[in-house]
Amino acid sequence: MRQKPLSLAAGVLVPLAFAHQTAMPQEDEETPFTKDFPIDQCYFVPAGGNPYFSLQPGRETFLTDGDEEVRIVVTNDLKQIEIDGRGHWSRVIEEHETEGGELVEVSRNYFSMCWPSMDVYYFGEDVDIYEEGEVVSHDGAWIAGENGARPGLIMPQSAFLLGSRYYQEVAPGVAEDRAEHVGTNLDLVVPAGSFEDCIEIEETTALEPGEVSIKRYCRDVGIVFDDGLEASDIRRPWQGKR
Repeated sequence: MRQKPLSLAAGVLVPLAFAHQTAMPQEDEETPFTKDFPIDQCYFVPAGGNPYFSLQPGRETFLTDGDEEVRIVVTNDLKQIEIDGRGHWSRVIEEHETEGGELVEVSRNYFSMCWPSMDVYYFGEDVDIYEEGEVVSHDGAWIAGENGARPGLIMPQSAFLLGSRYYQEVAPGVAEDRAEHVGTNLDLVVPAGSFEDCIEIEETTALEPGEVSIKRYCRDVGIVFDDGLEASDIRRPWQGKR
């Protein structure tokens, strides 16, 4: 997933219902982030997903702030990832990021849905960082089952509980993004449309204390805001465009 700059990014959209739910009180700040997940109880499926994070091939989302653009595509591709002697199939979701029309990053992200919980887990990513049209690094790449990395939780299916904290990436020293639920029942307006029943997630990383970014997802739509980038177009295979 794209490298996230330092940002607090609040208030860029129109969170009409934001007053309904906000972040947890100050005394809960030390609640630990969960990184041990019951993956042994899962039958992983590279399809389906849940209302806030779909694994349906053909879906495309375009996010932009006018200069930077991220195109997210749920591909038909699958990747098998082995963990503790078990092979798990994951769906490949590609992200292409440009700045000023120049390609800066391409990542192939691997996700799978846990059955029967319908939580979506993150199994890793391959990353190409570009400068002047050439690949210059693979910073941030990781694969669950290698070098101590484990699957992280990218989106739970169960009730969106404010204050919930968990690791999205569990790759020690490489990728350690974490999520905290800070908003729910939001109504949002972005260039792609007006949406209800949206949620807000604050992301931090154990590798860079103090770095904060905000993402917002809407039910049956997916991500509509990523750290200042707003959804400008959302396409589904059976609709072409929302």
